[in-house]
Amino acid sequence: MVFGMEKTTLYLPAELQLALRQAARRQHRTVADLVREALETYLRDQARPTLTSVGLGDDDDLTGADSEAYLRARWGRR
Repeated sequence: MVFGMEKTTLYLPAELQLALRQAARRQHRTVADLVREALETYLRDQARPTLTSVGLGDDDDLTGADSEAYLRARWGRR
């Protein structure tokens, strides 16, 4: 039994499932191992979102004290 893992069910097209099983057989690995590796690679290569703050350096005319009015004017109650 493997600890620290959770079970996930995937629905794959038949041809993808077949290709995955064949790859696992050729590499003498489990399908689960190939899926984990593929997901880890995919997620590692994803761009991470950059954090931004309203009114901190993006606009010379807007200070922290003005940010509440700025947000209300653009997205909130008027």
